[in-house]
Amino acid sequence: MDKHTPKTIVLTGGSSGIGLVTAQLFAAKGWKVFSLSRTETPAEGVTHITCDVTGEQSVNDAIQQVLTCTDRIDVALSNAGYGISGPVEFTELADAKRQFDVNFFGAVTFVKAVLPQMRKQQGGTILFTSSVAAVLSVPYQSFYSASKAAINAMALALANEVRPFGIRVSCLMPGDVATGFTAARSKSQGGESVYTRSQSAVSAMEKDEQAGMTPHKMAQMLWRMANKKNPAPFYIGGALYRIFGFLDWLLPKRLVNWIEGRMYA
Repeated sequence: MDKHTPKTIVLTGGSSGIGLVTAQLFAAKGWKVFSLSRTETPAEGVTHITCDVTGEQSVNDAIQQVLTCTDRIDVALSNAGYGISGPVEFTELADAKRQFDVNFFGAVTFVKAVLPQMRKQQGGTILFTSSVAAVLSVPYQSFYSASKAAINAMALALANEVRPFGIRVSCLMPGDVATGFTAARSKSQGGESVYTRSQSAVSAMEKDEQAGMTPHKMAQMLWRMANKKNPAPFYIGGALYRIFGFLDWLLPKRLVNWIEGRMYA
């Protein structure tokens, strides 16, 4: 690729929050930016393509539309996601499956769609927006935590599979970020009389989220990750959460889980 040719990023979940700010940042840096989402939030320099990540045909059609406008995909960012909350026992199975359909299988579908082009061009970077909850499972957000842990596990395996094609894989694990993600969370009211701390625990978590980092900080981290020749498998967003991650590695898991239970359960 000619060094003067603008690079291309395709991302999902670009209508709000981290995705929208990331799209705007890459566009400001001179990249071609294609944002795939169900709804459009107009942004200068960003081309929106209507797409539902839970539909394989929808994702494949969107990527084909991207490739009519550019001949390569330098970075693919799987960012689409949402959260549900409630006790495991009282979470409807359909809601749990929907959580995985969007957060995990949506990411799988997106990756499967972009890989043929990346293999053809013998290079590229695949980024995932994961979460600190992937390694520090949050009570009453069990299925959200599990979906992000699944992304981390897949990303490690994927990195080894695509390395021969010059493709890099990396995950950003943000801590609390103040976005519309909090208000969009689907909350189960079931089991309140049994799990009496569930609603107060979720409220405390949401308060922490809204007092959290700005999405701009996460967008800047994704920018740096996208431009690394050899990115690490995981990056934790936020200095405080990097400390938590280190303690999770250092201390017995039982102790770490007990501490988190004291905080939120």
